[in-house]
Amino acid sequence: MNAFVINCSPVRTGATARIAEIVIQELKKRFDTKSVCIDDYSFAFCKGCRSCHNTAKCVQSDDFDLLIAEFEKADVIVCISPSYWADIPGQFKAFIDRCTPWCNTHEPHAALSSGKRGYTIALRTGPSMKECERIIGSIEHFYGHLEIECCGSMGLCSIEYREEVADRQDEILKFCESIK
Repeated sequence: MNAFVINCSPVRTGATARIAEIVIQELKKRFDTKSVCIDDYSFAFCKGCRSCHNTAKCVQSDDFDLLIAEFEKADVIVCISPSYWADIPGQFKAFIDRCTPWCNTHEPHAALSSGKRGYTIALRTGPSMKECERIIGSIEHFYGHLEIECCGSMGLCSIEYREEVADRQDEILKFCESIK
């Protein structure tokens, strides 16, 4: 079984990256695990040309194809996202927009192989869970259109810096136990 963990933040050394490190270490005990940072890839924004609605392919050729290939290889996908103005970072949103050829709302559409399970971890600096719920909702909406089964989520509030993750490690480890 293959697990794929994506740090949806462009920051490779922050709190989101630290959470990803914990998740990766736990999942490696049970899965062949690959992890990336969204900033490992360079891809253009969706042009909105809708060519993919007729061809199920994007007209652009860039690193997007490498990233979607990682989703295809995975049985389990874990997206870990911080809050950028109460939602997912723009870099991850740009990736989601480029997934339009895989979106199940039009025919023809490309498709990932079936049976994939998706998990989400959202974090924010403030104390209200509402922002985390919005991030989780955005990612689960994305999963739904790619027919990735939403299997679990967790929100972590009041985390701004990498060092603050240590106080929440037990919660993260417990969540990792639910990843199947």
